[in-house]
Amino acid sequence: MKDKVVIITGASSGIGRSLASLYGLRGFRLTIVSRHLDKIEAVGNELRIKGVEVLALQADVAKEEDCRKMVEETLKKFGRIDILVNNAGISMRALFQDVNLDVIRRLMDTNFWGTVYCTKYALPHLIESKGTVVGVISVAGHIGLPGRTGYSASKFAVRGFLDALRVENLHTGLKVLVVAPGFTSSNIRRSALVANGDAQGATPRDESRMMSPDKVAKRIFRAVKYNRRQLILTFVEGKLAVLLKQWLPRVVDWQAYREMAKEPDSPFH
Repeated sequence: MKDKVVIITGASSGIGRSLASLYGLRGFRLTIVSRHLDKIEAVGNELRIKGVEVLALQADVAKEEDCRKMVEETLKKFGRIDILVNNAGISMRALFQDVNLDVIRRLMDTNFWGTVYCTKYALPHLIESKGTVVGVISVAGHIGLPGRTGYSASKFAVRGFLDALRVENLHTGLKVLVVAPGFTSSNIRRSALVANGDAQGATPRDESRMMSPDKVAKRIFRAVKYNRRQLILTFVEGKLAVLLKQWLPRVVDWQAYREMAKEPDSPFH
């Protein structure tokens, strides 16, 4: 493990930060990435104190050139890439009829194109190392969530992209893992975009009842280790909902509507 190199995007908080700590303390070398320079440097410094070899970079995955430079800097420092975790993402909460279309574009640029850009530039090196591409989507990448049209669209797109990439590389040794956490306690709901593109600023859900980022990180680590192709987390709102969507789609539609509508200040009110 001491020679293995992991790139983690969106690593300044939530699942990404937990993954960085977990991989670092297991002996992996890290490139951690965030749009926020001060936050990612703080995470990098915390890890260095613990003896982790880490490269902390400011990058916006929505920008192709930032993704190219991220891979270039990783190779310059470590000489290889073994795992790419496409974790950076943003969410939204607004009815499609009310939302500014720029909000949808921003979600697609970060969630979908960010995954495409990072994977494109890292791919030759991951194939060389017979490494793993990880895409962190959401249950919203399996079930369309009302009030999250752009978010669901971007996550469905990532799942389709990575599923196709897996098939293309059946003979190269590349592994592809698509991870769909359920509701996880993180910053994503606070930074979610509302109809006019502003950040929501406060979570509409009880974060204390959600799966912790550390628990999600441990499950992802194990899934990568054992070459899993798909990981759906939580039972009722995750595995069961995805299963029922195949057999009782109308029931799942109504349940998704009720679940989103009961949030405080729901756009359905």
